[in-house]
Order: sequence, then C-alpha cells, then structure tokens
Amino acid sequence: MNQGKLSHNQLFKGIALFTPGGDLIYTIDPSKQGRWHLHLCAALQEILDLVEPPHFLVPCYTATVDHWLDPRTQQVRTFAEAYPAVLKHQAVLNAIFGTGDLVWQAAPWPDGLCDRMVLSTYRASFPQLWEDHDLIVQLDIAEPTFQSERVAKKVQNLPLKTQAYVLRLFVAGHSAATEKILHNLHELLERSLAQPYTLKVVDVLTNPEQAEIDQVTATPTLVKVWPHPIRRLVGDLDRGDKILQMLGAQEKT
Repeated sequence: MNQGKLSHNQLFKGIALFTPGGDLIYTIDPSKQGRWHLHLCAALQEILDLVEPPHFLVPCYTATVDHWLDPRTQQVRTFAEAYPAVLKHQAVLNAIFGTGDLVWQAAPWPDGLCDRMVLSTYRASFPQLWEDHDLIVQLDIAEPTFQSERVAKKVQNLPLKTQAYVLRLFVAGHSAATEKILHNLHELLERSLAQPYTLKVVDVLTNPEQAEIDQVTATPTLVKVWPHPIRRLVGDLDRGDKILQMLGAQEKT
C-alpha cells in the first residue's frame, strides 16, 4: 500500500479486465459506488462480437486500483492488486490509471476458479478472446448504455495516442461484385491508412437491424463509425480518393 500526493477530488476506483490474448478494457469510477465487471464484460461482447458476455474472465483476468482517503491521517493512499495472469501487464495498468511506477500486489488465486484448463474450455466458443487485437478500451461509466466504438482506442505504444478507425461495409448478399468491393477496399486501407482500423461487413439481407441503426438505406454503403463525426459513402466505392476524403484519413508517408 502506497501513500500518494493526490488531492481529495482524485479519489477513484479503477477496474481493468484483460482477455487471454492481451486485450484490455477498463473503467475509472470517481464515485466508487459501482461494481463494473458486468459492464466491462458486456462491452467486450459488443466490441469483439462475442456470443455472450465473457463473465468467466472474472476475477481471473482482472486488476483493481483504489485511491482512498485514510480517515486517520487525511492522506490519500493507493491499493492495487492484480490476479497472477495479468501481473505481467503492470506497465500498461500504471499507464492507464496514472499510477507511475506502482508495484501491484498479487491477488489471491481462488482454488478451482482460475484453473487454466477450465478456462481453456471456453476457447472454442470465444476464440476472439484468445486473439490479440491490440485493444485498450476505456468504458465511460457516465454512459452505461454505450456504443463501444465511441470509446475504443487501438494502440500499439503507450501513452495512448494511436487512433483507430472503425468501419462498416453494408452489402446485399454475397456476389462477385461484393468480393471485388471488399478486395479493393482492403487494399486501399492497407496501402493508405496511417492508423490501424477494423472493418466489419454487414449483409443487410440477414442483418437489417444493423442497417437501420446505422441509417443505411442503399448498398453498398461504407460507414465510418469512429472517429466522429459519423460519415457514409453510398454507391460508388471504386474511387479511392473519395473514400479517403470521407474518412478524413491521413495517408501513410
């Protein structure tokens, strides 16, 4: 337990949830009144398109930091603990929570609860969790009904500076024309974008609800979900300059 020099308005509780692949989602709660593990699991489900929230990751892949006021001394103290599976990520935890070179304590490993063999049985149903997407995502607790792309940041180095694009390509069924669009779009993004990106293909014939949410009325349509503002390009996706202009992208140099 370390004594800090924080002011009273810097009291908070931070909760981080990792995946076996190394992705991270976390929240900072100044009110210190919420238990946010369920929200973090729900956010992971949305971001990684999981079949259900991965509640089995809790507590085995979690870390918690608490800045609290010692009533006896009126000084702010810090308590931080992480489960053994995520202790190797202390540098990342210190970066996102602003805790300097704090040494995190190892949380007790519950017998039978965090057995790696048991956890690995979920791999077939949740393969995305064992992949490394270089994701560090902050969940804004002020918006419990969130859109994950609003807060997602894909990073490769700390501090968190790299901006990721979140894109959706809306098509109507599978065809040679769709394959050509997807191929050309992938080549353009790989060649031209200086930032990382995620691209999800949405078939409006099988997923009309998503088309309605994104206000898509014709195909093909490319939607830039993040960063804001949201933009759409309908129809002609052969013009790479128009796509990059719509994205507001900075080309690789």
